[in-house]
Amino acid sequence: MTLTQDLPVASLQGTGLPVPFAVTGTGVHLPPAVVTNQDLTRLLDTTDEWIVDRTGIRERRRLAPELATSDMASDAARPALAAAGLTPADLDAIIVATYTWDQPLPSTALIVKDALGASRALTLDITQAACANGIQAVLLAAHLLQNPAFTHILVVAADCASRVTDPADRTTGVFFGDAAAAAVLTRTGTHGSGLLSFDLGSHLDYGVQIPAGGSRLPTSDATASAGKHHLAMDGRAVWNTATARIPQSITNAARHAGLSPDQIQHFFLHQANLNILTATMNQLGVPLDRAPITLDRIGNTGAAGTFTALHHALTHGELKPGDTYVLSAIGAGFQWGTLCLRHG
Repeated sequence: MTLTQDLPVASLQGTGLPVPFAVTGTGVHLPPAVVTNQDLTRLLDTTDEWIVDRTGIRERRRLAPELATSDMASDAARPALAAAGLTPADLDAIIVATYTWDQPLPSTALIVKDALGASRALTLDITQAACANGIQAVLLAAHLLQNPAFTHILVVAADCASRVTDPADRTTGVFFGDAAAAAVLTRTGTHGSGLLSFDLGSHLDYGVQIPAGGSRLPTSDATASAGKHHLAMDGRAVWNTATARIPQSITNAARHAGLSPDQIQHFFLHQANLNILTATMNQLGVPLDRAPITLDRIGNTGAAGTFTALHHALTHGELKPGDTYVLSAIGAGFQWGTLCLRHG
């Protein structure tokens, strides 16, 4: 493991973690309300052609105003548990990855635990890597599973961006959708499965931020009226950082696992922007059809996006035992990371 500035801050090299595990079930929850590009043209100075050309997104979902992130998370968790053949009482831990928590306190993971009835589960929240929260959550789960006290861990990535974006802002208004996706990670007896390697990096940049609501700029009438609680995004900074860091991180993680990118069967990438996904796969020299695309139908769903792609592959029988795959994303901060795994 290494600690560096503006380079990978952590990495795992060699044969991976000694205790094998597998993703044994996944689930997705999409709110029923659909917002199409045509709907947005009535609110924003944009066109369907402009949105599709620059993002690849055609529609996205919106959570009903009376519901919260934990509701989506719980609804994604239930089918994931069913697919894994488990009940909530079987869970040893629940990790919720979100930057749109229900409220500052109490824990959103604790709210999900209560909703599911997962009486024994340790609860943890991963919050401030935004769209990369899910990568950090799976990394944490992988290491918890090295301890014999943990057998089944539920990881849920859920983001409700509609609550933190300005509906009049074209930059953020066309990108984001609301969704949740869950994965159950279980210890297995399959030698060589689980986490083979990882690569994480970070670089402080305020190109994506929510300025107010913390100790530096506490909530006030002035911050609310100035829109300081809305997500602000510098699209050029995101493009430059994502197209440089994600391919680099995937290449590093693959190398640490003793692989080249073309030897990896599946790429479950942050569903931010089709052009970023295409540029990433082109830089890696890998066919785009190895990276499932879900963003066209649901938009950029934050941390959930990577897991929606994983869910697609599992439910369509595309991810098979012995296959290698990567989970990779970049989020606000900027923080980025890649996990290289073998399916058990």
